[in-house]
Amino acid sequence: MARPKHRTQTGATYFVTTNTWQRRALFHNPVLASIVENAIFHYRHEGNFLVHRHVVMPDHIHVILTPGKSTTLEKSMQLIKGVSSREIGKRPGMRFPVWHPGFTEHQIRDQRDFDSHVKYIDENPVKASVSSMPAEHPYSSAAAKYPLDPRPVASGAEAHLQSSPVAAGLKPGPSGSSEKEPA
Repeated sequence: MARPKHRTQTGATYFVTTNTWQRRALFHNPVLASIVENAIFHYRHEGNFLVHRHVVMPDHIHVILTPGKSTTLEKSMQLIKGVSSREIGKRPGMRFPVWHPGFTEHQIRDQRDFDSHVKYIDENPVKASVSSMPAEHPYSSAAAKYPLDPRPVASGAEAHLQSSPVAAGLKPGPSGSSEKEPA
């Protein structure tokens, strides 16, 4: 059966979900969860997309992102899933599929829709009994380890791509602080 094409629009922001292969709870392992989170922010730092919110759950991830000017939504997810699969596969005993093929996306329509999905991501670890408070889940934007990009305005992502922490030369620090990258 053919996978449906993703209907994506340049400059749009998306709530994206992707699952592990057979919904295995791989990311209960903190090392594996960190690999996925690092992949998200590595490619954000490279300028491939903006990250507005994320959470790494035991068997899936949610991300609100805006693809960059030269990166599609499909490519954004391919980058995250590809590098995390390779890094996880380097670990002893981890030679198996990590991700279920594909992903689901929802195009964010307006501020209310954005806020609703931010709340969903923040509360996901609490609802799943992974943590008692959103900020307690270490692999979530609610933990404030990484600076987040502002949501682009309706006219597109270009203005915010230029004013994002990454475009300004700020590198996400491990504690969520931003530091100026050396020139």
